Amino acid sequence: MLNGIPVSPGIVIGKVLLLDSRISAVPKYKINKDGIVKEIIRFTRALSKAKRELTEIQRKFVDKVGETHAAIFDAHLLILEDSSLIEKTIEQVRNEQFNVEFVFSQVLEKVIKKFSGINDEYMGERVADINDVGRRVLKNLLAKKHVDLSNLKERVVLVSHDLSPSDTAQMNKNKVIGFATEIGGRTSHTAIMARTLEIPAVVGVENITQKVITGDTIIIDGVKGIVIVNPSPFILEKYLKKRAEIKSLERKLSRLRYVRADTLDGQKILLAANIESRNEVHSIITHGANGIGLYRTEFLYLKRNTMPSEEEQFNAYRYVAQKINPQNVVIRTLDLGGDKFISELGMPKEMNPLLGLRAIRFCLKRPDIFKPQLRAILRASHYGNVSMMFPMISGLSELREAKVLVEGVKKELDRENLPYDRNIKVGVMIEVPSAALIADILAKEADFFSIGTNDLIQYSFALDRVNEKISYLYRPNHPAVYRLIKMIIDAANKADIPVTICGEMAGVPASVLALLGLGLFRFSMASVIIPEIKKLIRHVNTNDAKKVAKHVLELSTGKEADRYLRSKIEKIISRAEIEIYG
Repeated sequence: MLNGIPVSPGIVIGKVLLLDSRISAVPKYKINKDGIVKEIIRFTRALSKAKRELTEIQRKFVDKVGETHAAIFDAHLLILEDSSLIEKTIEQVRNEQFNVEFVFSQVLEKVIKKFSGINDEYMGERVADINDVGRRVLKNLLAKKHVDLSNLKERVVLVSHDLSPSDTAQMNKNKVIGFATEIGGRTSHTAIMARTLEIPAVVGVENITQKVITGDTIIIDGVKGIVIVNPSPFILEKYLKKRAEIKSLERKLSRLRYVRADTLDGQKILLAANIESRNEVHSIITHGANGIGLYRTEFLYLKRNTMPSEEEQFNAYRYVAQKINPQNVVIRTLDLGGDKFISELGMPKEMNPLLGLRAIRFCLKRPDIFKPQLRAILRASHYGNVSMMFPMISGLSELREAKVLVEGVKKELDRENLPYDRNIKVGVMIEVPSAALIADILAKEADFFSIGTNDLIQYSFALDRVNEKISYLYRPNHPAVYRLIKMIIDAANKADIPVTICGEMAGVPASVLALLGLGLFRFSMASVIIPEIKKLIRHVNTNDAKKVAKHVLELSTGKEADRYLRSKIEKIISRAEIEIYG
């Protein structure tokens, strides 16, 4: 059994297709003076072929998932015109008189080595891009065939050191049923694409390409991050049964798509979805979400070299607003900074980036970037039921400053006779303790609250949630977390404004039970989780939930709360399954 990082849920069992993404051997031989021109012609032809291939992949990708993710290929095409790669190669072929594939591989290696020495996430991504394009040119020079993932004859599970954007762009989800890679993380391009295409995937599986061959049987557990190669009959039977149970459960849960998420005593609950791109709209509809509670717009800005234009943003927001209308779409303004960067911004490295210039702090410093987004959101509001939300507000002055910018943009649109919703709701994301502590003050000037529990927990316990050495401190069910959340809910209720929770806690049954008991009736989560949470809520009585929440608030530790909530939720889930399956 191999372990990795689960990045896209689901279980698949299938045959391995091992992608050999690396060039194992590049020939080296001397050429004479008469052969120099021939080598340069071979090189330019290989570059031209790579350009045609990437342009064609980009065209198909735009048709499949839209322009947002396809922008990555603009950067790839630019690499094919990079003078540091091309001119250097031609110069060395002339001077050293070695064959062009050998010279190009040497130049490529030096460039990659230079970029790899820079400790920066963005530069790491550029290394991957250069490597991807470089391998494509080398394969053309060596007359090696690229695996055409768009034209596979049978269903496979891909295993590779990494999957390049051009690999994922070609995937046919009816043929590629899952994948496992040696590198990557939850926010890598590969992981985002897996979730967008709803393909179960595990990344960061050490040395997996050394442990499989094409044709092996493999199990990918995208929930637990487990990969099993050539399982024993006992394990295979176990996972076949588990996969069948999940499929059966999904079919039964799909019946709930059109029913309301009311509690046993009739309390109406809103279950909205979190999205990262407009391509997830179909999934939202099929899973029965009540609108979009969190549209993370920063993904429009990532994995590219240039800023998205106001028009590009407007088109993306308008598409979602129109598709979801009349249901509400809450568009979160830029949450760049922290661990999310774009090169064009030239943001300096900070000692503590998660505590530094990010989210609303960054936007207020850069109105040249913020205002085009505000214009795009306001313009899209004319085409549907759109709300706007500011991330990481820590005090009233930030909210006021942001609202002043919004009002200024409204006046601009008025002067230009561009329509927008004059009554658009403007809300605040509560994800730092200071905002929670003054929620009563913020509630007087915000139209709604959304609680971002991932960051709220991180900042409350002063911990880096991806640091495995202190991961034991990250306890969403800790009584301290619920006390803080209760303050926010009470302040919102007193001011009569809606409050939603959009962090990971919204999709965890035990947490949902306690949050219901605190008086929270609006949740936003990954759309695939919605049916299960709806099933749970339909078997809960709010008075029972209140007793559970009251008890949790009086407990002393996170462990005690985990144990108590687990015992309560298991009984409810058991009752729910008996009723549904019976």
